[in-house]
Amino acid sequence: MIPARLARMRDLRGFLEGFCAAEGVGREACLRLNLVIEELFTNTVRHGHRGDCDAPVWVTLERRDDRVRLTYEDCAPPFNPYARLGVDSPDTTLEMRKIGGLGVLLTEAMAATRDYAYIFGRNRIRLALKAG
Repeated sequence: MIPARLARMRDLRGFLEGFCAAEGVGREACLRLNLVIEELFTNTVRHGHRGDCDAPVWVTLERRDDRVRLTYEDCAPPFNPYARLGVDSPDTTLEMRKIGGLGVLLTEAMAATRDYAYIFGRNRIRLALKAG
C-alpha cells in the first residue's frame, strides 16, 4: 500500500525492481511493467483524486509461469478505463494532437489479458503481462 502522491512513484519503482530481480523477470518486461504501473498511478493521482492525497493505492505482483500478474487497486471514484475502448478512442495521429489520452491504449496493448471491477469501494484492474 502506498499513498496517492506522485512523489511516491520512486517507492513503487523500487518495489517493482525488487520483484523483477527476485522473480527473474527480464529487463524489457520489467520496463513494460514500470510503464504500466506509472500510467495507472499517475491517472489515479491526477484524475481519480484530482491531486496528491493520502488515499491508499494497492499494487500486487505475482509471477506465474511466463506471465506477471498485476493487480492495481485504488479508492478513487469508480472508473473503468477499458469501458470505452473502440467507442471514443483517442486520436493517435501525430499531427497536432493534444497531449494525453493514450495511457489506456498503452496499458491495454502491453497486457496479454486485462479486466476491471469496482469491488468493496475500490477500482480493481488486473493485467497479465509476459515476463520474458
